[in-house]
Amino acid sequence: MLAAAVPVHLALSLSWAIALDRTGVRGAGRGALAGLAIGAVDLTLAARVVPRIRALPLLPQLADHAAYGAVAAHVLARAGRA
Repeated sequence: MLAAAVPVHLALSLSWAIALDRTGVRGAGRGALAGLAIGAVDLTLAARVVPRIRALPLLPQLADHAAYGAVAAHVLARAGRA
């Protein structure tokens, strides 16, 4: 299962980073908000398909998505200055 999950997770993370870049999301605050929106989409769709995801506590998953958005948008902002 791990062998299948890693490439899928990497592809999703890269796709969301591209979406953040193209929509101009920069900075940790805006990134965290975007991450929450990403979490709402990801978790809604994934919970329909994967019962194990549905069984996980929601708040830690949303916090993870917010952290991802904050870090990705921060990196994009720094990359834009370079």
